[in-house]
Amino acid sequence: MTSTATTTYQGPLTGTTVVDLSRALAGPHAAMMLGDLGARVLKIETPGTGDDTRGWGPPFVGPEDDPQATYFLSCNRNKESIVLDLKSEDGAWTLRSLIERADVLVENFRPGVLDRLGFSVETLHRLNPRLVVLSITGFGHDGPEAARSGYDQIVQGEAGLMSLTGSGPEDPQRVGVPIADLLAGMNGAYGVLAALHERTRTGEGKVVRTSLLSSVVGVHAFQGTRATVAGEVPAAQGNHHPSIAPYGLFACRGGRVQISVGSEKLWRTFATAFGIDAQRPEFATNADRVRHRAAVIAAVEEAFAAHGPEELLARLAELGIPAGKVRTLDEVYAWEQVRSQGLLVGVDHAVLGRVELPGSPVRFFAPGDAAETTRREHTAPPVLNEHGDTVRRWLGAATPATEALR
Repeated sequence: MTSTATTTYQGPLTGTTVVDLSRALAGPHAAMMLGDLGARVLKIETPGTGDDTRGWGPPFVGPEDDPQATYFLSCNRNKESIVLDLKSEDGAWTLRSLIERADVLVENFRPGVLDRLGFSVETLHRLNPRLVVLSITGFGHDGPEAARSGYDQIVQGEAGLMSLTGSGPEDPQRVGVPIADLLAGMNGAYGVLAALHERTRTGEGKVVRTSLLSSVVGVHAFQGTRATVAGEVPAAQGNHHPSIAPYGLFACRGGRVQISVGSEKLWRTFATAFGIDAQRPEFATNADRVRHRAAVIAAVEEAFAAHGPEELLARLAELGIPAGKVRTLDEVYAWEQVRSQGLLVGVDHAVLGRVELPGSPVRFFAPGDAAETTRREHTAPPVLNEHGDTVRRWLGAATPATEALR
């Protein structure tokens, strides 16, 4: 089976061409987001091995002589793959031709690498003044530590996220997905969209820069202002909110449930229903409950001890108290609410056949009749160089600008 490189989908970025020089996760995730919106994404891969994530596993799936890494499948839908050796004359020539035709270039090399390959920002914009360049690094493009390699877990630690995550201050934990990479990809895609919009006014492309470090620091949210304004140093405290109580994961008979009691009205409703004295001095206000969180947790879990999870969730729903369970991923993907939101998409992979992938979190609707215009037809993550011949045929002969810069 061979997957198709194009669909009939007409989306917000249809007609936009993206050259994706990135590898691993941050850049590929950004490029995939653009592909979900209808852009044509041309993924440039290293001869022989391709993107690093093609070898990241297990798990691998498919035939033993052609195993496919599920990691790669997670961040490369709606792309075409072409292999280029950028250090060779042919590879550099082909990339120049692609850049001339592109609207966006995505790269996540360390600072200076693209320059050494002969594709400095000045060269890129000489080839194509309208080109939007997205550049993602680990720790930023300048500053005293710009040259450091950026890997997700290292940045989670360096950017403070691990100090906020875990059962307590002595138990720093990484987030269960590579959140620094993913946030950098999201910020990159957001920056590209802004630059493309600006280009409609100026006619010129911009360079968009982001990093794993800036992306994590950028989501410190209220924990950041605790540090910068209140002068506190936040620390991990497990599955309970640092500024709202009760809000977290609570034990009950035979399991656990999560609740979020985010207002005084909800607190009075909740406490009355479960026999808790809402007016105890240490429970009187949210600030009091936060200061006496251990007593609040003990009171809630004592009230929950006689009830199982499903019984509790039903009762909490009746009361209007936000609540939920902790699902495993197989439960999540079987959940009808997830499927109703288009969060699973089916694709035809060249090796694996029909598979389901996690889908885009963004949906679109037409005005008036509210008809959904979200992309429904997706193409599978490509096998290595699957579209090399197609892309080369599309490029055809070299253009004069390419010839002059060869």
